[in-house]
Amino acid sequence: MRIQLSEHFTFKKLLIFVFPSIIMIVFTSVYSVVDGLFVSNFAGASAVAAISLIFPLIFVLGSIGFMLGAGGSALVSKTLGAGDKEKANAYFSMLVYVTFGIGAIIAVAGQFIVPPIAKWFGAEGVTYDYCVLYGRVLIGAQPFFILQNVFQSFFVAAEKPRLGLIVTAAAGFANIILDAVFVAGFKWGLAGAAAATAASQVIGGVAPLIYFFAKNNSLLRLTKTRFYGRAFLKACTNGSSEFLANVSAAVVTMLYNFQIQKIVAGDGGLAAYGTMMYVAMIFYAIFMGYAVGCAPLFAYNYGADNREELKNLFKKSMIITAVCGISMTALSEALAYPFFKIFGYDGEIFDMTLRGFRIYAPAFLIAGFSYFGSSMFTALNNGLVSGIISFLRTLVFQVAAVLVFPVFLDIDGVWSATVFAEIISLAVTAAFVIAFRKKYGYA
Repeated sequence: MRIQLSEHFTFKKLLIFVFPSIIMIVFTSVYSVVDGLFVSNFAGASAVAAISLIFPLIFVLGSIGFMLGAGGSALVSKTLGAGDKEKANAYFSMLVYVTFGIGAIIAVAGQFIVPPIAKWFGAEGVTYDYCVLYGRVLIGAQPFFILQNVFQSFFVAAEKPRLGLIVTAAAGFANIILDAVFVAGFKWGLAGAAAATAASQVIGGVAPLIYFFAKNNSLLRLTKTRFYGRAFLKACTNGSSEFLANVSAAVVTMLYNFQIQKIVAGDGGLAAYGTMMYVAMIFYAIFMGYAVGCAPLFAYNYGADNREELKNLFKKSMIITAVCGISMTALSEALAYPFFKIFGYDGEIFDMTLRGFRIYAPAFLIAGFSYFGSSMFTALNNGLVSGIISFLRTLVFQVAAVLVFPVFLDIDGVWSATVFAEIISLAVTAAFVIAFRKKYGYA
């Protein structure tokens, strides 16, 4: 059943429409977790620590795709809602071509910046060697990783979220299979995990290109186009909150790593934090997937000036987000022990990881509202408000908490910092939602 952006959405129809986007982003997180499982079991804690140190750089560079995908799909969906399909396709094509060009530049330049960045992050000895190896391989695949992130949003705008899910699932399964072959079978260690991830990103970036270049029955197709400066700038400003959120998250991760290194000697603390973040990514991916899935609906109905449907979508989204938050918090507390056991840790590292995650888990209860609020304002083409929410949530509040809390609570202060940041972010998001409800008509 094909669901169109112009339809009225019941709970069932809304969940069916956003479900592929949720699974798509969860899949992306899951195969990162699988990487972590293979690395922790076959390469050891130093390799996991190296990934934890260098991953923020990779994530920052890949965030360009999230920015252009979220901001560009909002612009394209609004243009479709206004009835101009030809211009929507021109914008879409321009954004995809520019994205690939940016990715290619990053792939080349990144080879030279990885070693000094790894040293600046505090990597030494074998951990430094692992950082450089992993970073160079993954940055070499950036053109495809960035495209994969862009297409996650555009598949939804094209009314093809299920196809987006299929592509992501194929890339994810390829990563898992290649992890088993390269890491467990060939014993290539961290190099094998990096190669498996890079190969999966090539699949995730190239397959959508083939689909959108060919004749298809979606709303979008890659065509000849030109550079639209204003449209590109609008896509960047619309998606600035997503870019800022990911860059801030990377910066905060670095700060968390520095704080952990000050408190806990050796690679154990970094390995514990890296493992916790693997799991947290899956839970946050559910919120992110819902936000990506429903954003084109808000953008389309905003472009069509359909305020009744905006109210309907907003009300249902609040209920869905609340139910997800309660469920995920309960599951994370209940399943933490058996889940972390599969990473192969024992003794101090396992105890630290388990305790840290149980302190961290209440953040899932409320995080979804800030994710949704920021994404909704992006969809409504208000990049400023969306950016403010993301900037405060992912950087200002997090930095303040992780600098102050450990002074009083030691390592437990690191684990609890995110909970504090999410509570304050919820209040800020609620204030903006209330302030703009009449302007946009969603409540």
